[in-house]
Amino acid sequence: MRSLRMAPPLPLIFLLMTVGAFGTEWSVKYNQQEICALKGSTVFMNGTYTHPERLTVTETFWGIDPVPQVDLTDLSKDPDYSGRVECLTDEQKHFSLKLSDVMKKDEHMFGFRIITNEKERWLGTPGVQLRVTELHVETLYEVTEGETADLACKTTCSLTDPTFIWYKNGRPLTTKTIKNNQLHLQTVSSEDAGSYNCAVRGYQHLNSTAHNLRVRYPPKSVSVSISPSGEITEGSSVTLTCSSDGYPPVKIYTWFKEGGTSPVGYGNSYSIISISADHTGLYYCEAQNDHGAQNGTVMVTVKISLHLLSPSSVQNADPNAKDDSYTALQPTARSSDDVYHTLAAVQSSSPDDPYTALDPQSSSEYDTPANQLSVVEELLELERREVKL
Repeated sequence: MRSLRMAPPLPLIFLLMTVGAFGTEWSVKYNQQEICALKGSTVFMNGTYTHPERLTVTETFWGIDPVPQVDLTDLSKDPDYSGRVECLTDEQKHFSLKLSDVMKKDEHMFGFRIITNEKERWLGTPGVQLRVTELHVETLYEVTEGETADLACKTTCSLTDPTFIWYKNGRPLTTKTIKNNQLHLQTVSSEDAGSYNCAVRGYQHLNSTAHNLRVRYPPKSVSVSISPSGEITEGSSVTLTCSSDGYPPVKIYTWFKEGGTSPVGYGNSYSIISISADHTGLYYCEAQNDHGAQNGTVMVTVKISLHLLSPSSVQNADPNAKDDSYTALQPTARSSDDVYHTLAAVQSSSPDDPYTALDPQSSSEYDTPANQLSVVEELLELERREVKL
């Protein structure tokens, strides 16, 4: 009896013919299907390929947005990529694409093309998707002193195992808490205010744009200055100026004098015109913003001009004296009692009583009007000397 053999199904016959005809099959395998790269960096796309053993590869290159049965343009011949791409292959059938100075417009699907000696070709689809990102700092623009603040270094795609570095005012931060892509500021103070940016280790030159963090806090370091500086004399004018550090900036300044209950002025400066001894005392300004207030003080001391004796004071000592101040000193025009009163006035006007020895009551030799006039002249001479000094 003749045995009958069943014919294999058609698909299997076709598969056998394909394997028998071509041996090793075509294949293109990429190491990564998607790559996230920093703008300005250099990126590598790698993979391996196989082809039928009977064929010899004559050309390989990369192109963008590969579509089956459609010719692919060699990137090295594309003006947008010329000078920025380098294609590499080796005998073990490894291939790679090096793309330098990555730009945002480079966000495409990149595919690898193989061409053989028999004009057969193979295209690795779908390819490698390139994403391009920049770093940016994300946080609140303003925080209040004493609060907690978190700053995040953000990207639009996921970088491969990045290590983030933080900078404040251009200097690396090493004492703050950094976890993953976040910078944690615990109990914020006014000193934490500043410009922050971030980078990825190995690409420090591609850091993010700066983010200015503002910290709200009450006035600090309130100080008061006097202008003009130096000795303050009666009749002059002075201006007190108050300055402080705070955010938001201080706009409310109130002036007080020690011992008083009501303000003496407002604004960051307070002027006293034609100052007198009554203005001597401790002044303080209160600097205030939305978060608190602080005072600054200054002592104002007015020097009193003390004249031991002058022609006008002698004249004022006698309400009946004539306009000529020296006429009041004539022995023939005034009695000894008048001169005595003049001497008494001079004596009482001196805070230190340096002329006690000249008191007419302490010595009989000053009893005569002539001697009393001599004493007055001596006093006038002493005053002139003091003024010159």
